[in-house]
Amino acid sequence: MTTLYRVGPLPEEVLAASARFHGQVLPDVQAQLAGGGGLILVFAPADHTHRGWRLALVQQLARDHAPVRVNAVASDDEAAIAATARYLKMADGVTGQYLPLDETGAGAILY
Repeated sequence: MTTLYRVGPLPEEVLAASARFHGQVLPDVQAQLAGGGGLILVFAPADHTHRGWRLALVQQLARDHAPVRVNAVASDDEAAIAATARYLKMADGVTGQYLPLDETGAGAILY
Protein backbone atom coordinates (compact mmCIF):
# COMPACT_ATOMS: atom_id res chain seq x y z
CA MET A 1 0.00 0.00 0.00
CA THR A 2 1.25 3.46 -0.89
CA THR A 3 0.76 6.33 1.53
CA LEU A 4 0.66 10.04 0.77
CA TYR A 5 3.13 11.75 3.10
CA ARG A 6 2.46 15.47 3.25
CA VAL A 7 5.63 17.39 3.89
CA GLY A 8 4.81 20.42 6.00
CA PRO A 9 5.77 23.95 5.10
CA LEU A 10 9.44 24.45 4.34
CA PRO A 11 11.43 27.67 4.00
CA GLU A 12 11.52 29.31 0.57
CA GLU A 13 15.32 29.45 0.53
CA VAL A 14 16.73 26.26 -1.00
CA LEU A 15 19.43 25.38 1.53
CA ALA A 16 17.19 26.17 4.48
CA ALA A 17 14.39 24.02 3.01
CA SER A 18 16.71 21.10 2.39
CA ALA A 19 18.26 21.41 5.85
CA ARG A 20 14.88 21.48 7.57
CA PHE A 21 13.65 18.48 5.59
CA HIS A 22 16.75 16.42 6.30
CA GLY A 23 16.89 17.44 9.97
CA GLN A 24 13.23 17.30 10.93
CA VAL A 25 11.21 15.36 8.34
CA LEU A 26 13.57 12.69 6.99
CA PRO A 27 13.72 10.59 10.19
CA ASP A 28 9.93 10.16 10.12
CA VAL A 29 9.96 9.40 6.38
CA GLN A 30 12.58 6.69 6.91
CA ALA A 31 10.58 5.21 9.79
CA GLN A 32 7.51 5.08 7.53
CA LEU A 33 9.51 3.34 4.81
CA ALA A 34 10.96 0.83 7.27
CA GLY A 35 7.38 -0.40 7.72
CA GLY A 36 7.48 -1.71 4.16
CA GLY A 37 4.80 0.40 2.48
CA GLY A 38 5.35 2.67 -0.49
CA LEU A 39 5.35 6.43 -0.10
CA ILE A 40 4.48 9.47 -2.18
CA LEU A 41 6.00 12.59 -0.68
CA VAL A 42 3.77 15.61 -1.27
CA PHE A 43 5.70 18.88 -1.30
CA ALA A 44 4.24 22.36 -1.63
CA PRO A 45 4.97 23.97 -5.00
CA ALA A 46 8.36 25.66 -5.19
CA ASP A 47 10.43 27.30 -7.89
CA HIS A 48 12.90 25.42 -10.07
CA THR A 49 15.75 25.89 -7.59
CA HIS A 50 14.25 23.21 -5.30
CA ARG A 51 14.14 20.53 -8.01
CA GLY A 52 17.70 19.31 -7.52
CA TRP A 53 17.59 18.48 -3.83
CA ARG A 54 14.08 17.05 -4.01
CA LEU A 55 14.93 14.79 -6.95
CA ALA A 56 18.19 13.60 -5.34
CA LEU A 57 16.30 12.89 -2.12
CA VAL A 58 13.56 10.78 -3.71
CA GLN A 59 16.02 8.91 -5.92
CA GLN A 60 18.20 7.99 -2.93
CA LEU A 61 15.20 6.94 -0.83
CA ALA A 62 13.99 4.73 -3.69
CA ARG A 63 17.42 3.08 -3.97
CA ASP A 64 17.80 2.63 -0.22
CA HIS A 65 14.35 1.10 0.28
CA ALA A 66 13.89 -0.95 -2.91
CA PRO A 67 11.70 -2.79 -3.74
CA VAL A 68 9.44 -0.37 -1.84
CA ARG A 69 8.43 2.40 -4.22
CA VAL A 70 9.09 6.04 -3.31
CA ASN A 71 8.00 8.99 -5.44
CA ALA A 72 7.38 12.68 -4.83
CA VAL A 73 5.02 15.30 -6.19
CA ALA A 74 4.96 19.06 -5.78
CA SER A 75 1.46 20.52 -5.82
CA ASP A 76 -1.26 22.15 -3.79
CA ASP A 77 -3.97 20.93 -6.20
CA GLU A 78 -5.74 18.03 -4.47
CA ALA A 79 -7.29 16.74 -7.70
CA ALA A 80 -3.88 16.59 -9.40
CA ILE A 81 -2.34 14.85 -6.38
CA ALA A 82 -5.15 12.27 -6.31
CA ALA A 83 -4.89 11.62 -10.07
CA THR A 84 -1.14 11.16 -9.82
CA ALA A 85 -1.51 8.81 -6.85
CA ARG A 86 -3.97 6.71 -8.87
CA TYR A 87 -1.58 6.63 -11.82
CA LEU A 88 1.40 5.65 -9.66
CA LYS A 89 -0.63 2.89 -8.03
CA MET A 90 -1.08 1.30 -11.47
CA ALA A 91 2.47 2.00 -12.72
CA ASP A 92 4.29 -0.83 -10.98
CA GLY A 93 7.84 0.03 -12.03
CA VAL A 94 7.78 3.76 -11.38
CA THR A 95 9.94 4.78 -8.42
CA GLY A 96 12.41 7.52 -7.58
CA GLN A 97 10.50 10.19 -9.52
CA TYR A 98 9.89 13.83 -8.62
CA LEU A 99 6.80 15.16 -10.39
CA PRO A 100 5.96 18.87 -10.18
CA LEU A 101 2.24 19.02 -11.01
CA ASP A 102 0.20 21.83 -12.49
CA GLU A 103 -3.46 22.47 -13.16
CA THR A 104 -3.55 21.77 -16.90
CA GLY A 105 -5.77 18.72 -16.69
CA ALA A 106 -3.36 15.79 -16.91
CA GLY A 107 -5.73 13.81 -14.69
CA ALA A 108 -8.43 14.00 -17.35
CA ILE A 109 -5.99 12.75 -19.96
CA LEU A 110 -4.79 9.87 -17.78
CA TYR A 111 -8.27 8.76 -16.80
